[in-house]
Order: sequence, then C-alpha cells, then structure tokens
Amino acid sequence: MKKGVLYQLFAVGLWLLSLGAQAQETKEVYSFLRLPVSAHAAAVGGDNISLTEDDAAMIFHNPALISNVSDKSINLNMMTYMQGTTTASASFIKTAFERATWGVSGQFMSYGSIKETTVNNEQTGTFSPKDIALAGTFAYMLSDKISGGITARFISSTISSYSSAAVGFDLGLNYMLDEKGWSISAVAKNLGGQIKAYEEDFERIPFDLQMGVTKQLTGSPLTLHATLSRLHNWDQGFIKHLAIGADIHLGDNIFVAAGYNFRRSSEMKIVSEGEEKGSNHGAGLSLGGGLLLERFKLQVAYAKYHVSASSLMINATYSL
Repeated sequence: MKKGVLYQLFAVGLWLLSLGAQAQETKEVYSFLRLPVSAHAAAVGGDNISLTEDDAAMIFHNPALISNVSDKSINLNMMTYMQGTTTASASFIKTAFERATWGVSGQFMSYGSIKETTVNNEQTGTFSPKDIALAGTFAYMLSDKISGGITARFISSTISSYSSAAVGFDLGLNYMLDEKGWSISAVAKNLGGQIKAYEEDFERIPFDLQMGVTKQLTGSPLTLHATLSRLHNWDQGFIKHLAIGADIHLGDNIFVAAGYNFRRSSEMKIVSEGEEKGSNHGAGLSLGGGLLLERFKLQVAYAKYHVSASSLMINATYSL
C-alpha cells in the first residue's frame, strides 16, 4: 500500500511536470506564490523546505512536513510587503488515523487601489487587483523516517475587469533521521497551469523544483539549513540557486535565526552610474525568532524583498 501511494504520487508529478513544460516560453503569473509564509522559513533564507518542527505554516512550503504538526492546529499569518499591498494566509491541520495528516489553507494578496485611466490619461475610476489561493493538503508517513505529501490548489486573480484562474499541485517528500539530526526534503511546487486566462494567451504559474537539507549539530543548540531552488532552470551560476540559514535554540521554547538568499541579493542589486559593484541595500539578509510553547507558537521574521521596502512577517499558531 505504501509503495503504491508513492508510485501514484510520482506518476501524477511527471504528468503535471509535462503540462508545465509546455508553457515555459510564456511569462509567469501568480508570483505571490513564491513568497515565504512560514516566519521560521523566511528567517533562514526564505526558501526552506526541510524544517521539521511543529510549524503549521510549513504547509505552504512542503506538504510532507505537516506530518510533524500537532493535531487540530490553527495557523494565522500576516506579512507587510511593499507599500499599499496586504498579504495574509491561514491554515488548519488535523491528524487522521495513525500515519495520515490533512490540512486546508488559504492565501490572499491585495495590491491596493490603482487609478484606472484611458489612453489619454483621463482617470475613469480605480481598481484593486487581488490574488487568492485555496488549497487542500494530504500527507502520509510512508515509513518511520519518510513522509510524502500532496497539495491541490485553486488560484484566482482579478485585475480590474480581467480575471484568470489556475490549478496547481505541490508534491513533497521528507526523510528525517532524527537521531542524527538530519532532515532532507525535495519538493515540486506549482505543477499545473491556467484553466482561464486573462485574455487569450495562457501563462505559466511559478513552478519550482527544490531540494533542501537541515542538520542539527549534535550536542549543540545550533541548526544549519541549505536550500536549492529553481533546479529545473539551471541557466545561472550555482550560488544564485542557494539560500542558507542557521538558528539557535535558547532553551526549549525560544529560537533566534538568520539567513541569506543569494538569488534575492543578486536580483535586487542596483548599480549606479560610475559604480562597478553596486548595492543590494540589505536584500537577501533575513532575521527572525520565535516563542514555541506546547499549544501556542508565535514567530516573527524580518527581510527585504525589494530594495525600497522592508518586510515583517508574523505567524501565530494554536493547537486546540
């Protein structure tokens, strides 16, 4: 039964990957799905998929990891982004039987009020673009050390009188060698595509193939993380695919963390006239921390996803 489930997930993943490959030449939409949701993941580089703590927000990063989340966990998240935008998300996770776990989640992003004008620059009104994603997740312990998960997601977007919709899937695996402090994960995110385009041209959703590793140093409060993203598109140097991070546990209930995302640092670099190297104004660096109690968890993270704006993320989780 366990092998059959694994083979079926693998077959579905290959089929969805072939659908996504057909749209590689078009531009990408729904980029809000690339933003981190877990404050702990955001603090250690933003792309982490191998955190195996009791973190309900990791449902948005790797569906296999909800196997480690407490039963009946309610999770609420909010992040400040660029001026005028609002982004929020929520999830609920429930264990089922001995090895299964399921969850539901939602994401919302509003881009504020924008003036609507004619080609002659005459204002005719305002509109508020919005992105919404609703998802269901199922995870199963394939063995005592390996968990697998799948997320099915419906995505919709509205820009003035235009709208679009898409269906996406995440497939995730996690191998956890707890006694050695190792966690190794692989995730294929946003497999699928649009089912309704804004106009006539169908555009691709932000597919991402990722691999990550977390190592708890034996006898030490220090944990190290490394994640490789966009492995399906190896058109740049290795370093631009890498995000690294570390966290230190100050006792059983408090952690502090820091990370660095090399792709974000490179993409946000501005080179002024007369300069050679330029500056990214701190983009790429992330910091955070958390309070982890038995039934209540509060986590925060700070990062820059744009050179002109800082981001503060807050996660709150309560287990009923």
